[in-house]
Amino acid sequence: MPDPSAGILLYRRTPAGPEVFLIHPGGPFWAKKDFWSIPKGEYESSEDPLAAARREFQEETGSPLMVDRPDGDFLPLGVIRQPSGKQVTAWAIEGDFDPATLVSNTCMIEWPPRSCRQIEIPEADRGAWFDLVTARKKIFKGQEALLDRLAEALR
Repeated sequence: MPDPSAGILLYRRTPAGPEVFLIHPGGPFWAKKDFWSIPKGEYESSEDPLAAARREFQEETGSPLMVDRPDGDFLPLGVIRQPSGKQVTAWAIEGDFDPATLVSNTCMIEWPPRSCRQIEIPEADRGAWFDLVTARKKIFKGQEALLDRLAEALR
């Protein structure tokens, strides 16, 4: 079973309705694909999932936005299981972030596959705000339930 992941669904209220902040995975595999995700990542069983979600948000966006927020500000969205089998525990929080300031950490991958050649890529190559209808079309299918849970909580 894959290691569990934790993430943050950042949202903001606009006159047209709520918007959510999503990131696009970096690297050549995702370059021409229009799939987006919440900022999230794996954590060890000894780590607090909310602490991991905050860390991952900072690592994938470059923003310390989540570090100074009290735990009570986070709305639990529960656990989802992605088609890969990975379990993601997520929280929502209201806030703002300028996508132009996104600076993601990097990781090494083998590219092209089975080439034994390692390249360094950003975990996220960009971020954007989407209304809930558009976000539903862009987000990885396994994460759609997080949008539903946020919409329900904001009613």
